[in-house]
Amino acid sequence: MTTDRATGSGAEPSRSRSDLGRRVTLRRQQLGLTREEVAARAGASPGYLQYVEEHGAEPGIGFLLSLASALNTSIAELAGGTADLPAGFGKAGAHPEVLTLGPAECRELLSTHGIGRVAITLNDTPAVFPVNYTVIDDVIAFRTQAGSGPAAAAGHEAALEVDHIDDAFSQGWSVLAVGPADVVTGFYESRKFEEQAYSAPWVGSGRHQWIAIRPTHLSGRRIRVPGAPSPPTGEATHDSGP
Repeated sequence: MTTDRATGSGAEPSRSRSDLGRRVTLRRQQLGLTREEVAARAGASPGYLQYVEEHGAEPGIGFLLSLASALNTSIAELAGGTADLPAGFGKAGAHPEVLTLGPAECRELLSTHGIGRVAITLNDTPAVFPVNYTVIDDVIAFRTQAGSGPAAAAGHEAALEVDHIDDAFSQGWSVLAVGPADVVTGFYESRKFEEQAYSAPWVGSGRHQWIAIRPTHLSGRRIRVPGAPSPPTGEATHDSGP
C-alpha cells in the first residue's frame, strides 16, 4: 500500500526528493488525501505518484496538468514558480461569495496550520509577529524566546490571526482568535505543546517559552468562488457584509 495521510510530524523526507515532489506531498497533505485518492483523480497509478513525490521525476506536461487539477492548484504552484511571491497576486474571482465561519470550523481551520501572526501592543505601539503555534483542545500556544516581542503578549489580551490564500482559484479564508495570554509554566503542559507542535521554530533554536492564548472570541470568513473546487465541509453561513 502507498497510503500516506498527513500527520503532525511526517516521515523524514527522501534525500533524493525533488522540489516538485515536496510540493506535491505538501499540497496532498494539506487536502488530507491519500496517494491512492490523488492518483485516481489524476488518472495515474499510486506507484507512479509515489515515485514523483519521493524521487527526482520529470513528468510530462499532460500529467502535470492532471496532477494540478487533482490537487486543486496550478502547475506554477507545484513547480515553485510562485514561491517568492506574496499571496494575493491572483485576480479576483467572478461573483465571489463571502461566508461567515462558525466557532467549530474556526477551531478546525486553526488546528490545520502551524504558522500565524500574533498582534499585541508593544511600548504603546501596535505590533504583529509571525509565530509557530499549535492547538490543543481550546488552547492556542505559540513558541517564542523569553524577552522577545511576541513574549510581551503574556499578561495581556492578544490576537492570533491565521489565513490561507489560494491564488489559483481566487479563494481563501481567515480566522481570528482573541483572548488573554499567559506564560505556560507547567512542565507537563509545555511538554504536551512540544509533542503536538508541527515543527521546530523556523527561525532557529533558543525559543523554549510557550505562551498560551485562551480565546474568548473566535471569528472567521471564507471567500468562495462559484465553480471553483469546493473547500472542506464545515459550519458556514452567508455573510451580509461586503
